[in-house]
Amino acid sequence: MIQWLKDLLQSNLVENSPGARTTRPAPAAPIPPKRVRAEQGETLAKQLALVIDLNVCVGCHACVTSCKQWNTSGSAGPLADFAPYGANPTGTFFNRVQTYEAGEFPGTDTIHFPKSCLHCEDPPCVPVCPTGASYKRAEDGIVLVDYDKCIGCKYCAWACPYGAREIDEERQVMTKCTLCVDRIYDEQLPVEDRKPACVKACPTNARLFGDVKDPNSEVSIAIRERGGYSLMPEWETSPANQYLPRHVTPMAHTAAPVAPTATSAVFRSSTQN
Repeated sequence: MIQWLKDLLQSNLVENSPGARTTRPAPAAPIPPKRVRAEQGETLAKQLALVIDLNVCVGCHACVTSCKQWNTSGSAGPLADFAPYGANPTGTFFNRVQTYEAGEFPGTDTIHFPKSCLHCEDPPCVPVCPTGASYKRAEDGIVLVDYDKCIGCKYCAWACPYGAREIDEERQVMTKCTLCVDRIYDEQLPVEDRKPACVKACPTNARLFGDVKDPNSEVSIAIRERGGYSLMPEWETSPANQYLPRHVTPMAHTAAPVAPTATSAVFRSSTQN
């Protein structure tokens, strides 16, 4: 007898003796569907995030432009632009670099501070969403927006203490950094390119990407060895993104006089004539 028929008969064995009973294999337990959304306040085993080195960020905005280019043409786009070449350009950006000065002259210090969604472990933007459009992924901790459910009410923007969400005025949906989720899992890309666009574009390697829950990852080692910190921890949102502190080089109190050059002498002579 062929084997498949033997197996079939064995699994449905029927005894002919009185009182015999039919034995059947127990039904297989149903496979639960893969859970997409994390529960509020849930501690995840994996948390993807950015670590930004403020010591080497030069404020070139390469991260801003590369983020805009990738996401406006990807699954998160298009991202609106209004009068991009006019006197008052505006538009939707997932990542912005804020530049400001600290201290007093002559010891002022220029600081470049990149900021985007921090993918908080306990994101306040999620529970306030009335349609469930805002959610945190269970598999990697990325906070996303389901555009099909978003009604543009801006509740999430009000709840975010970091100002990381922006309304797309053209589509009337809330937008934010996705950590290039459509890129980092794209198996058609080389492994070295499966990083957020901003990380790939940074010329000074000021942006690191990885799993902050993995103690052996590049980001975890950088946080541990260089004193990484989260932004505004008093809000108790547990931001996943971290920053590496700046190391300020102290200025000399007195500077040696600079000898005049031939060019400067010619310049002074021309201005005096």
